Amino acid sequence: MITIMHMSISMLFQDARNIGLAAGETLFAAGDDAADIFMVRSGRVHLQRHTTHGARMVLQNAGPGAVVAEASAYSSRYHCDAVAAEESVVAGLPKERFLSALADDPALAASWSALLARSVQAARLRSEIRSLPRVADRLDAWLAEGYALPERGRWQEAAAELGVTREALYRELSRRRTKNQTL
Repeated sequence: MITIMHMSISMLFQDARNIGLAAGETLFAAGDDAADIFMVRSGRVHLQRHTTHGARMVLQNAGPGAVVAEASAYSSRYHCDAVAAEESVVAGLPKERFLSALADDPALAASWSALLARSVQAARLRSEIRSLPRVADRLDAWLAEGYALPERGRWQEAAAELGVTREALYRELSRRRTKNQTL
């Protein structure tokens, strides 16, 4: 059933305009008018904020088929930055058209509600992991949820998802290698 629900949301973006993004390119910035809803076609887009100390916090790691910044459907402005984590293509749909389709189709609206519920669950999990006091505990919990470390040159992305500095993550990974722990 989840696949059927996801397919109906995807169908909304079938004729949407494609936007190519280079790695590191910004799709939208916090404070911009939330005029469009975006779905990732290929690549990966991070929804992120920066802490008062300048650390990058990844709030959503959107891959193919994911809607970026779902809550922007009900906001006049984006509240985070959306940045391509790698070369990506996103589909952009005017928000008015998106909301009109939801209003006209109860089954589509139900699919959207289910997608939002899953997004809330993912956000709660991310919050729970980030509330753990030690980097080791955060990493263990993240790995236990089925996530895997990216290749060596992209470990800073995992650090951003865990809400720690890359240096803190590197120290933890070094400690584990020294103790021959499995990553």
